[in-house]
Amino acid sequence: MKAAILLIISLFTTVVYAQQNVNYDESKVPVYTLPKLLEGSKGEKISTTEQWEKQRRPELLELFTSQVYGRTPTGKIDVTYETMVENPNAMGGKATGKQVKFTFSNGKKKIEALLLIYIPNNITGKVPVFIGYNFKGNHSTTSDITVLYSPTLQLIKGPDHHDRERGTQKSRWNYDKIIDRGYAVATMCYHDIFPDSPELKEYSILSLFPGYGPEVTVPDEWQAIGAWAWGSSRIVDFLETEEKIDGDKIAIMGHSRQGKAALWAGAQDERFKIVISNNSGCGGAALFRRKFGETIAVINKNFPHWFCNNFLQYNDRDEELPTDQHQLIALMAPRKVYVASAENDLWADPRGEFLSAYHAGKVYQLYGLKAIDSDEMPKIHQPIMEDIGYHIRAGEHDVMDYDWECYLNFADKHFRN
Repeated sequence: MKAAILLIISLFTTVVYAQQNVNYDESKVPVYTLPKLLEGSKGEKISTTEQWEKQRRPELLELFTSQVYGRTPTGKIDVTYETMVENPNAMGGKATGKQVKFTFSNGKKKIEALLLIYIPNNITGKVPVFIGYNFKGNHSTTSDITVLYSPTLQLIKGPDHHDRERGTQKSRWNYDKIIDRGYAVATMCYHDIFPDSPELKEYSILSLFPGYGPEVTVPDEWQAIGAWAWGSSRIVDFLETEEKIDGDKIAIMGHSRQGKAALWAGAQDERFKIVISNNSGCGGAALFRRKFGETIAVINKNFPHWFCNNFLQYNDRDEELPTDQHQLIALMAPRKVYVASAENDLWADPRGEFLSAYHAGKVYQLYGLKAIDSDEMPKIHQPIMEDIGYHIRAGEHDVMDYDWECYLNFADKHFRN
């Protein structure tokens, strides 16, 4: 019965997307001109890292803030940490597992979130760490029966829902591979920060900030992607208190909508030394102006709670947006960034993702770093491992062992050399 229901939902989703007149034909990609990366708002040329950091980077960050993702509040929200479970012999003794409850509070209201951490036991000294959200709860990333359910799961999934089964997405989290390579890993259910539904905004961390209201009243007010990015930075705050974690070697990995949030988190928070976008597509790594796969109008229609209201004005006017995503990726420089695509994930526009990574390279070159040197996409399973990394693999929209192998190799190159 459950399988039949899931099949019906899948077919319905496929039909809905098919009705949105999405272009999957490369020959129908319009001729476009990307907004300048190394040219200031008044036309001045940017030719030094000092000009980039003091002039152009702040300009671009403000454009993404005001026109796409919304403005992250500068006010502080109190947070306390409580270790709920600690297991020094997790994963057959290879790791120490911790489950930490975050309680965010404004003095009147509280929001709780649960962080799951695995830290390798056989490493002397501090270890680098990968941070990333999961989609179905920490329990979905492992079969370990001691892993607690995420606080907000009850708002999203009923008690008999398939997603309450343990390990439903453990294929996306190869903890053994990560730990064996000497990395810690920390994950949290993204619903704990903003339950992914516009009707549940009241249960998000947005509701803790001054001026919050259920209706958006300010055109650049932040929404879900901004909240998820903010939450990633709060995970870093906690990890900086962990004795075994190397705070100078923090990587963030996000898949799909969380790939979008990972890029936005990395643009704002320079503590993320490696930023990884996995199949992030529209609003993530893909170029808007290609109008291939998901577009601004489609994403705003399907997910009206992700971006700020100013973004709505670019529905069916993608080419008029004053930014494009190569500029977002460039905001990571000189830190390392990696973009990954999947061959059959046309919805996310693999070529558009690659071209963003390629065009961002001009800023990396200002720093004397190695960028992607050709606009010809690499072949399947031929990763590029420069200061900007990229691969396209066989398969669908997902996180697979091959992806993790590439991310670990990329981290080894930049964290251990």
